[in-house]
Amino acid sequence: MRLQFAPYVLHFKQPAGTSRGILNEKITCFLRVYDENDPTQFGIGEAGIFPGLSPEADDRFFYKLMELQANVRLGLQTDLERFPSLQCGFEQAIRDFASGCRGIYYESPFIEGMSDIEINGLVWMGDFDKMIERIESKLSEGFRCIKLKIGAIDWRKEIEMIEFIRAQYPREKVEIRVDANGGFTMDNAIPRLHRLHELGVHSIEQPIKQGNPDLMRFLCEVSPLPIALDEELIGKFTTENKIEMLDYIKPSYIVLKPTLIGGFSGSEEWIRLAEERGIGWWVTSSLESNIGLNALAQWVATLNTTIPQGLGTGALYTNNFKSPLELHGDRLSYNPSLHLDRKQISELDWRE
Repeated sequence: MRLQFAPYVLHFKQPAGTSRGILNEKITCFLRVYDENDPTQFGIGEAGIFPGLSPEADDRFFYKLMELQANVRLGLQTDLERFPSLQCGFEQAIRDFASGCRGIYYESPFIEGMSDIEINGLVWMGDFDKMIERIESKLSEGFRCIKLKIGAIDWRKEIEMIEFIRAQYPREKVEIRVDANGGFTMDNAIPRLHRLHELGVHSIEQPIKQGNPDLMRFLCEVSPLPIALDEELIGKFTTENKIEMLDYIKPSYIVLKPTLIGGFSGSEEWIRLAEERGIGWWVTSSLESNIGLNALAQWVATLNTTIPQGLGTGALYTNNFKSPLELHGDRLSYNPSLHLDRKQISELDWRE
C-alpha cells in the first residue's frame, strides 16, 4: 500500500469572523491510500489541520506525515496519538479504501438516504446588523437550534441579539446555544452566565480560555447555565488525561471535533467516558471541506444521537468539492445518487 498527500487551500466565499480573527482561507491536507498495482482506486481522507488549535500545527505535522508514508509502504503501524488531524484523515482514507473506494466510510441507513441528521444553524461573528441578518436567515430556513458565536462585539449588543430571537420564539420553539471561545473572564463570567440563563439559552461552550481547570470547575459548579467543554479537550491524549479532566471539571456537555481530538476512534472514547459520567455531548465540524464533512456526517449517523449536531454544510468555500450531502431545512441528508468527484480529487497536487 502507498500513501500520498495533497496540501490544499480552501477559499471562503466571504470573510469568516472567528474568535481568532477574520479568515479568508483555510489550509487543509488530503490523504489518499492506494494499492501500487492499481493507483486509480484510492481511499480519500482529510487531515484538517487548524493553526492555533491543532496540537501538531507546526513542522512536526509534515515530519510525522513522512514517517506515516514510510510506514504505510513497509506495512508498519504509526503512533498518531499526538497528531489528531493526521489520525482523523488516515482513518478516513483507510475506511474508504476498505469499502471499495466509493466514498463510503460507515454503513448505515443514512448513506441509503433513509435517515438524516438534525444540525444547528451557525451564526458567524460580525457586527450587530450583520449577525441579526444572519439570525433571521437561519430562522427563515427552518433551523430550530441556533448557535451564536459571541465575544466579537459589545456584550450588550450580544444580549440584544438573543432578546431578538426570544421575542419571536420561546425556548420551546428555538434552542439557542452560544460559544464564547474563552471570551469571558473571572470577573464577568458569573453575571453573564446568569443573564444567558434568564434568556433561556440552552448551553455555553468554553466560557473561559482552556487551561484553567480550577476556575472552569468552579463555574461548572455554580453556573445555572449548562457549560460545554470544547477547546478544553484538545491535547488530552491518554485515557487517564481524559478521565482526570472529566472527573475534576464535571461539565454538563463536551463538544467533539474529531480532527482536533484523535479522529473518530479518539472521539468515541470521549463519548464512552462522558456517557459513563452522565455528561452529554454533540459533534461539531472544524471547517473541513466536503471530503471531511462527508466522512464526519457518515460517522455521526451511526451514533444514534437525537440532539442537533454542529455539522457544516459545505457552503463556505468557493473551491469545495462536489458532495452527496444535502441540506433541507435543518436536516442534513445523503443523496445516494451523488458522489464525491474522484476525478477532481485525482487531479490535486499529490505528493509522495
